[in-house]
Amino acid sequence: MSTLRITKHGETVLKKVSGPVDCENMKKDIPRLLRDMWKTMYSVKGVGLAAPQIGLNIRLAIIDVRPQGKSQRLVLINPRIVSKEGIQRGEEGCLSVPGVYAKITRASRVAIRAFDAHGKPYEMTAEGLLARAFQHEIDHLDGKLFIDHLDFIDKLKVMSLIRDLKKNWN
Repeated sequence: MSTLRITKHGETVLKKVSGPVDCENMKKDIPRLLRDMWKTMYSVKGVGLAAPQIGLNIRLAIIDVRPQGKSQRLVLINPRIVSKEGIQRGEEGCLSVPGVYAKITRASRVAIRAFDAHGKPYEMTAEGLLARAFQHEIDHLDGKLFIDHLDFIDKLKVMSLIRDLKKNWN
């Protein structure tokens, strides 16, 4: 297993819409890629990681929000949100924008459709932190960062902070 380099704000891979994963053609590569993604995410204490964050523009993400302190590893291959309900506002951060946190408004309940690590389709409905994580990671696959949801004034403040923090990113 390898720890992968996490792409940072400003790298073009983070702003591109990712293409679909061909589960049949990638079936022998997916297990190793997922192992490396899990190792990378846990090494920086993340709860989610999308393929663009490791330099790959494919529709693949992983999430483990650890409900009740227990690991619940979710693999999202070619995910899409099929419904959204309600509103929640909460603080978000991102491994690709280290040290930056902001209050973001998201749907409080979402339903997604995706394929698991074995290429089997599934549907899942989530609320709270898991709903937020689904939306955050799928945004990455659509070339969006959480800061893209900020209003103009808040985005200006965050961009100023990012300029300062970038000096210390490796």
